[in-house]
Amino acid sequence: MITLDSSALLAALDSRDHHHAAIVTAIDAEPGSLIVPVSILAEVAHFIERDLGQRALAGFIEDINASAYLLDCSDDGWLRVLELVRRYHDLPLGLADAAVIESAERHGGRVLTLDRRHFGVVEREGTVRVLP
Repeated sequence: MITLDSSALLAALDSRDHHHAAIVTAIDAEPGSLIVPVSILAEVAHFIERDLGQRALAGFIEDINASAYLLDCSDDGWLRVLELVRRYHDLPLGLADAAVIESAERHGGRVLTLDRRHFGVVEREGTVRVLP
């Protein structure tokens, strides 16, 4: 299982993104479910609509409807999200990144992201592993 951060998900959806091929290769190399925390959906949808347009947004929603992603909505994870936001306030680590980390911790620890700045700091704790 791989937990996707917004940056990786957006790069996977946008064939014009210069990280597209690497992200798709990383996804293909790690068979299993692609986990998307529900708390990042609005952020992802905003960037898809802004950068790729309504057709791409509709395609993303179709993918969700077809279960291309396992949507993760943990009622029990909010204390960990809060802990991460407080602990890494100096980055700052926001809600979206903290939710991705919390989700990854519950699903094997693998995170696919382009955000090495934030996730690299947390990776040193040993609770997540940034791919590839």
